[in-house]
Amino acid sequence: MRGGVEPYLFRRALRQAELAGYRVPHLGRVKRTRSDLELRFLALCKRHGLPRPLVNQRVHGRLVDFYWPEQRLAVETDSWDYHRGSVAFEDDHGRDLELRAHGIATRRYTGEQLEAAPQAVVADLRQALGLAS
Repeated sequence: MRGGVEPYLFRRALRQAELAGYRVPHLGRVKRTRSDLELRFLALCKRHGLPRPLVNQRVHGRLVDFYWPEQRLAVETDSWDYHRGSVAFEDDHGRDLELRAHGIATRRYTGEQLEAAPQAVVADLRQALGLAS
């Protein structure tokens, strides 16, 4: 892109600024997502009539991507870029174990699953949320 920034990089910078506590007044009320993958997950939920989850919510001291409190369900959207390596692997599984100790189920979906198998993701979510297929 000549003389500017790619739109996805601009959105990423705005999200990071907002998460760091900087006010971004011209955005108004934005969905507080931290990645394009999270936006794709929300779009999938909307497209298939699933209830809107809380986004980037603290649950028992742990930050989860999506949370349905009534169903006690947390969802993590995992990309290779941010979840590769032993530290991320251990952190992710430690979070899941701690949430299960509090009676909260966790589902994990990759970007590839959202793209290549959206019907399987939706079916799994419907089951986890206790919704009729």
